[in-house]
Amino acid sequence: MAKQDYYEILGVNKGATAAEIKKGYRKQAVKFHPDKNPGDKSSEEKFKKAAEAYEILSDDNKKARYDQYGHAAFENGGAGAGGFGGFGGGGMNMEDIFSQFGDIFGGGGFGGNSRGSQRARVKGSNMRIRVKITLEDIANGVEKKVKIRRKIKADDVTFKTCDTCNGQGQVMRVTNTILGRMQTAATCPTCQGAGQSIENRPKGSDSNGLVQKEEMVSIKIPAGVSDGVQLKVSGKGNEAPGNNSISGDLLVLIEEVEHETLSREGMNLHYDLYVNLSEVVLGVSKEIETVTGKVKIKIDAGTQSGKILRLRGKGLPSIERYGTGDLLVHVNVWTPQNISKEQKQFFEKNISDENFAPSPSKTDKSFFEKVKDMFS
Repeated sequence: MAKQDYYEILGVNKGATAAEIKKGYRKQAVKFHPDKNPGDKSSEEKFKKAAEAYEILSDDNKKARYDQYGHAAFENGGAGAGGFGGFGGGGMNMEDIFSQFGDIFGGGGFGGNSRGSQRARVKGSNMRIRVKITLEDIANGVEKKVKIRRKIKADDVTFKTCDTCNGQGQVMRVTNTILGRMQTAATCPTCQGAGQSIENRPKGSDSNGLVQKEEMVSIKIPAGVSDGVQLKVSGKGNEAPGNNSISGDLLVLIEEVEHETLSREGMNLHYDLYVNLSEVVLGVSKEIETVTGKVKIKIDAGTQSGKILRLRGKGLPSIERYGTGDLLVHVNVWTPQNISKEQKQFFEKNISDENFAPSPSKTDKSFFEKVKDMFS
């Protein structure tokens, strides 16, 4: 199903100004706000869509890419490290929206359930780990359990409203400029934006009331990932001080383990198969390894060294699920380096035999043509 146009979601024209875009977003956000529509999943989804549209259209660079390429600019990695604020693609949640766009609502909530405090929510720091996976893991997808040590709030820690900012998480500063007195908001230096300061700090905790805890985390790694891809496990990073804080994320960097016999090139895999002279002269069946198990292939009599056999669908799947690569078997004829007297006499006898003379035909492709065919 095609995604709805971002301008249409916010009810503005394509040439709308930044102020008009912001006004359009606020109108939709107020209309579909969870506090005004409790339990209404449809309104919640529209609220999220409005936030997604505003995240793109309020950023000049993302807006320019969207105006030129539409939604395709942010699909399949097109947004680079961007995309929808790092919580697009199904990872978006209401807390992220209130944390990032809470100022749009003007500080007030609805129905007595104030969202003003959401602006003061502090997110804990992210954690980063490396996870090694094999080609077999990449072919099938895998769930890894890893042990991490992260900071969490101590059991008996208590917090109180910050005296400096009165729980707002921000302090107002007035500065004199050539245009007059300017008032700006800055993060509270006492509570670092949490709106709360520590009241009772248990023994063994740090200055923020946090302690180290060892925890086992399950990480689902999808099929088709590649070396260097970074996955996110939401809420499994360090916690932040305060009762109104949220945990950071666990960022998982994928590290691909080198395979003993297979090498990777995108979705395709390569395998070097070595055969002796007798095998290629007479023909032979060989068992080779793939990421889904061993398979038998037939080497026809008279096969030339350098021939490439393609096993379709025996490569790696696409992470976007649009297909599977192939396994390319490179046939290499092994030339013996130490031969017996009898073997030497055999080759000397046949060195001038016409049947042993090279006779490539026009149908025999060069190495470069074979490489070209691999990608055609």
